[in-house]
Amino acid sequence: MISGQGTNMRAIVHRIRQQNLNAEVVAVVSSDPDAPGVAWALEQGLTTHVVAPAAFSTRRQWDTALADVVARERPDYILLAGFMRVLAPGFVEQYAGRMLNIHPSLLPAFPGLRTHEQALAAGVQWHGCTVHFVTPDLDSGPIVAQVAVFVHPDDTPRRLADRVRLAEHRLYPDVVTWLVQGRVSLNKGGRVDVAGVAPRAYVALSSSESPAQLKILRAGNESSTQV
Repeated sequence: MISGQGTNMRAIVHRIRQQNLNAEVVAVVSSDPDAPGVAWALEQGLTTHVVAPAAFSTRRQWDTALADVVARERPDYILLAGFMRVLAPGFVEQYAGRMLNIHPSLLPAFPGLRTHEQALAAGVQWHGCTVHFVTPDLDSGPIVAQVAVFVHPDDTPRRLADRVRLAEHRLYPDVVTWLVQGRVSLNKGGRVDVAGVAPRAYVALSSSESPAQLKILRAGNESSTQV
């Protein structure tokens, strides 16, 4: 589910195709008919739906239409990838444990919007991104994995956002891979378990133009690797 460029959606689609994962993107759903991600999805031959709030008289009508579109596709998982609308609690609860989101901060720090501006204003030395399960409480669901990105002294919100976005393009496909492999579960305490060897914490050590070249330090591994 997208609202803009859909760069995380593209990264996920590329991962599925490149690694021949046993997965299918059954549909792309956008809240904006003019989102560049919609055009890309159509070019890729993906089933694409637009459910624009402006096309409905009330919020309730939009909620119902969105729920109907998603239900028709019968997804095993819903991946929010820059979907810039707050979802109805009933919709979220219907897909509890099956809906994930990527947020551009190290949650629980800086929930909501303008996370990069918040991080710079707070003077933090590390920022990053988080993949988490979605709950009715905004940006508060159980955390699956995170990437930490160093904040440079001369960072602007745009520079920091670009560096975090690169980390997102590595993290979200990794989590999707774990989902496809059946390795992700929620335990009775409401926390996430990932079976097997899974680097759920990453530290980005350098910038690059490709997530495939992102130099990271995996938690529990003292040496950095090119991945």
